[in-house]
Amino acid sequence: MDDIKIITTEDGSHSLLNTSLQETYHSIHGAVQESQYVFIRHGLDYWLKSQSQKKVRILEVGFGTGLNALLTWLYAIEHQLEIVYYSWETRPLSPEITRQLNYANDSRATGLFNTLHQSAWNKEERLSENFVLCKVQDSILTGTLHGGPFDIIYHDAFAPSKQPEMWTLGILKKVTDTLSPGGVWVTYCARGQVKRDLISLGLRVEKLPGPPGKREMLRSIRERSLTA
Repeated sequence: MDDIKIITTEDGSHSLLNTSLQETYHSIHGAVQESQYVFIRHGLDYWLKSQSQKKVRILEVGFGTGLNALLTWLYAIEHQLEIVYYSWETRPLSPEITRQLNYANDSRATGLFNTLHQSAWNKEERLSENFVLCKVQDSILTGTLHGGPFDIIYHDAFAPSKQPEMWTLGILKKVTDTLSPGGVWVTYCARGQVKRDLISLGLRVEKLPGPPGKREMLRSIRERSLTA
């Protein structure tokens, strides 16, 4: 993968630079800090505070470095959740790259991170009593989504300016159609057209303060039926 370069972001954690797209996998202001803020705090933690159940199904658009999956698994352990995690990726990273990433700061996290990357593709695997993973190596543009309905969606594709096909109305509909009632879709992106498209799909959309280095981000919720 000659077009992938490891970089260090401002919080000391690694990210990757795709030199073909001239786009990083995470914020240069802090990879771990961004993922923790956007997907864990404003996605998983937000959903959990509004629910009584301890079982969660998550869909991730873009497995990438596995950082979101690692933080989610650690959160599941801390909060005694049972999580089923489906993640789509068209271009898995090589072991030579993932072995160098510095997201794990203790032996437990290191073991979890290695397990995430060593698990099989296109197969649902129980990695622990509270975490089931299915990494799907396929294009979300053409593949058939399965494993849902999902309680939370992490939309973590490259930015619309670099990967516009991942942010079209059709793809947003395809992805959010898998949300369960009360389900949450969350992203670092705050583009106005994405917000308008989500509203047109019947979702309640919130603009939230963004992570360090970014003014805003988006979260949307599939409202529960008033007659349910």
